[in-house]
Amino acid sequence: QVQLVESGGGLVQAGGSLRLSCAASGSIFSINAMGWYRQGPGKQREFVAVATGGGSLKYANSVKGRCTISRDNARNTVDLQMNSLKPEDTAVYYCYLSSRTTVYWGQGTQVTVSS
Repeated sequence: QVQLVESGGGLVQAGGSLRLSCAASGSIFSINAMGWYRQGPGKQREFVAVATGGGSLKYANSVKGRCTISRDNARNTVDLQMNSLKPEDTAVYYCYLSSRTTVYWGQGTQVTVSS
């Protein structure tokens, strides 16, 4: 079984920064991608950023230029540095890990951006 634990969420004023971290543990084999999704109030879960197994970094247009994803393959961790936060970034942020056959999700961490 694989567990993903996120940390780093919280309350921040618009224009501020937060760094989310996610650590994977358990029986992990052949990790492909690690990344982040988010779900705002009353909205569907949406893609935020991913670090692929091949080393590519991809971002949603809504966060491009404001967020940076970084991955440590040795430690099985993925971080998301978020800058210039906006109220519309308010959401529960979910870390995920995909192997060849399965996608695993964390429990989510709340990010609230006040105006």
